[in-house]
Amino acid sequence: MPLLDELNPAPGLQRRQLLSAAAFLSLTLPVPGLAAEEAVGSVDAARFIRPAQMTGAALSPDGQRLALRTTGPHGRWMLSVLQLDTMKPTVVYSSDGADVGRFLWVNAERLVFDVQDRETPEGRLDAGPGLFAVDHDGGRFRQLVERQRVLARNGNDSQNLQAWNTFLLHGDTQRRGDEVLVVRPEAFSDKELGHFKLLRLNTVTGRSTEVASPLHAQSWWFDAAGNLRLLRTLEAPAAAAGERPPAPRGRYLWREVGSDAWRPIAEFNPITGEGDFRVRHLGADGKLYVSARRLGADKMACWLLDPATGQWSEAPLAEHAQFDIDAEVIARQDRVLGLRFNIDAEVTQWMDADMQALQAQVDKVLPRTANRLSVPWSGDAPWVLIEASADIQPTLYFLYNRQTRKYTRLGSERPDVEAKQMASMDLHRLKARDGLELPAWLTLPKGKSLADKPRLPLVVLIHGGPWVRGPAWVWDPYVQFLAARGYAVLQPQFRGTLGLGFKHERASWKQWGQAMQDDISDATRWAIEQGVADPARIALMGASYGGYSALMGLVREPALYRCAVAWVGVTDLNLLYSVSWSDTSDAIKQHGMPLLLGDPVKDAAMLRAQSPLSHAAAIRHPLLLAYGEKDRRVPLIHGEAFRKALQGAPGRAPDSLEWQVYADEGHGWRAPANDIDFWNRSARFLDRHLSASP
Repeated sequence: MPLLDELNPAPGLQRRQLLSAAAFLSLTLPVPGLAAEEAVGSVDAARFIRPAQMTGAALSPDGQRLALRTTGPHGRWMLSVLQLDTMKPTVVYSSDGADVGRFLWVNAERLVFDVQDRETPEGRLDAGPGLFAVDHDGGRFRQLVERQRVLARNGNDSQNLQAWNTFLLHGDTQRRGDEVLVVRPEAFSDKELGHFKLLRLNTVTGRSTEVASPLHAQSWWFDAAGNLRLLRTLEAPAAAAGERPPAPRGRYLWREVGSDAWRPIAEFNPITGEGDFRVRHLGADGKLYVSARRLGADKMACWLLDPATGQWSEAPLAEHAQFDIDAEVIARQDRVLGLRFNIDAEVTQWMDADMQALQAQVDKVLPRTANRLSVPWSGDAPWVLIEASADIQPTLYFLYNRQTRKYTRLGSERPDVEAKQMASMDLHRLKARDGLELPAWLTLPKGKSLADKPRLPLVVLIHGGPWVRGPAWVWDPYVQFLAARGYAVLQPQFRGTLGLGFKHERASWKQWGQAMQDDISDATRWAIEQGVADPARIALMGASYGGYSALMGLVREPALYRCAVAWVGVTDLNLLYSVSWSDTSDAIKQHGMPLLLGDPVKDAAMLRAQSPLSHAAAIRHPLLLAYGEKDRRVPLIHGEAFRKALQGAPGRAPDSLEWQVYADEGHGWRAPANDIDFWNRSARFLDRHLSASP
């Protein structure tokens, strides 16, 4: 399926400069393409699981330069700046020992960024992200935050380095001066609520000054002049002697310019979300752009709130009948341009007529992708950054000049992927047995059609969380790999999946292994009824909660599924409360999980009945289980206890269990070799058990 094969190039010398810059920035490592003629059973996961080549871009506030994060010759993500009037690129940071992580423009001349080691397993990570700053030409490089508890020796004045646990606050650097906002946790751990220190950090001198704010502030919003105006606080009231601590409480606090007094404008329950909303932008006029459920609505919408008067807009700025709207606000220095949000795919609702017309023009040129447009924050520079993506197309990066009306292709997230070889994913809507609507993504192997009723082997891929947004209309290397191996892939958005309204979310409370599991079975039967799936060749597959659900599917519906692949999966619901080395906070264990999952005392029988471990002896299906040795979200004891119970089950074939533990890995695989090994191992397992009907 062709996308944008040829664009109007700039003439003559300018064209040669553009192509030279694009070649430099878009691809520095040779990668073989995905061969269309490759036999299905021989497709290797390494073809899909590869480092991205171009992973981000951002226009400078004045639109004169473009910062890009790309893979360097050493295989690490580096940071470059493209001078747009000359199309000359300059590498401003590159290292063979670290990858550039988050990067932002401090002002029109200077960038700030942190680093990561994206390939080191969690158990071997020994450094924080640090923080660094550099000018657009590579000058005035400075380390601002140490990466380890021992100060790095890098030529800076070590006394000026901030402690390793100092982090960039958010994406709004206020785009003037040399300062950024950073936060440092104080009296804080992953087990209890604490407080944060808010600092202004000068990226040239490395010096910081504290910004005064109430003790329990967790989020901060500043106005265009740099005044701190809004806070979100979260605190745990003290417990009486011998009693369980009460539930935490949250508030939004507002203050007027020139005042030291903070005034509450809203209170909320941070466990249930009751009364809460999400602040997305503080406008130049002092109005708040918020995502909220109002007036008894089931779906979240985008609203305007005047914190000075407490008045809400008469109608939402953006809403949808089937999806929650949680909008990112796109703004220039003087006004809001539009709202960007996800429904089934990402869309932009422009409030500016010129931008709406520009979007229509770009969409006409790139009709088969979702096209994200970014423009300068200030000034009249003509440049527009375009990020184009689709289910069959990893992100492509383009520049468009509004004066010359010329497009320049910068590069691609995955230049080795050919869209015409990829499998499309489509959203279907079906009904659960109790009438609840269940969206489900279906991906068929290239060349297969729902109308043909292909009766394929089916992988039911269950997302983790479970209270997270499900997959969207984007290119997914793992789904594409399964499709390339000949499998249909079904991804049900079972109850509890966020973004589908409060009714859908609320229907999941205390329903692990019950109605949530019924949703997976109902979606599977839908695929059989549609002629997609061969009813004798269906596998369950998932990680974390998805791994739990894959195992419970075998317990609840032993005749519906033939085998399962579960990685980093929960096997005993009581272990979620009792294991002390889990990363779950005490507040969530004491107040959130009893409400959402079940009370460990009052609901003890239910938790035991809905734990795969309680039923392990009855499972006869082939299983592939994988865990990370250093996982703190779902510690290895979950897998070890389940494996022991399986091995002790009478009548179970000794070769029906495959067991894999990845050394030093946590809740998922960071090392590429481990990721590739797991997915190839999974494909071989599926091939062995789903290759033919019994």
